[in-house]
Amino acid sequence: MPRVGLTRDTLVSAAADLADEIGFDHLTLAVLAERFGVRDASLYTHVRGLTDLLESVALLAHDEWADTLGRAVAGRSGHAALTAFADAYRAFATGNPGRYAATRYPVSPERLAASTGVTRIIEACYALLRGYDLVEPDATDAVRLLRSTFHGFSDLEAVGGFTADRDLDASWQRAVNALHHTLTNWSQI
Repeated sequence: MPRVGLTRDTLVSAAADLADEIGFDHLTLAVLAERFGVRDASLYTHVRGLTDLLESVALLAHDEWADTLGRAVAGRSGHAALTAFADAYRAFATGNPGRYAATRYPVSPERLAASTGVTRIIEACYALLRGYDLVEPDATDAVRLLRSTFHGFSDLEAVGGFTADRDLDASWQRAVNALHHTLTNWSQI
């Protein structure tokens, strides 16, 4: 009999919160069960196993990230859209470390196809790039440049990898401005 108050959605949401606290790599059914004061076996009423749980957290994270990035670029273009997108990316990655790590978890193709999160993230990226008049294959190259820069900076920030006596936000803004310059002058590269 399912425990009152436990649903698949509450477990997945709690697992995402727990991943932010302890790290996505440390998320297990045992740790989640402990959070709810139940035995591991009680969770199998709602999830098929650890892979199902981890994929579900990844899909939730994709949806939340897509919402964040979509709101950031809505109604903006060019430098304003890039800055808003970049800031939203960084805030999500550093503010939700477990969820952000979950976005890199390999989800089965069937479950990925049934979800809109990844598609909406891609749409937000391309909405950002419309302000720079980039078309394929330049748009794909630009997305890869942006993701590499934003991920690298956010990842290094999250692990304390920047030790120089320079304001981190100033470095971030300088990087975003450099990307704007690059995107604006893409055809000359």
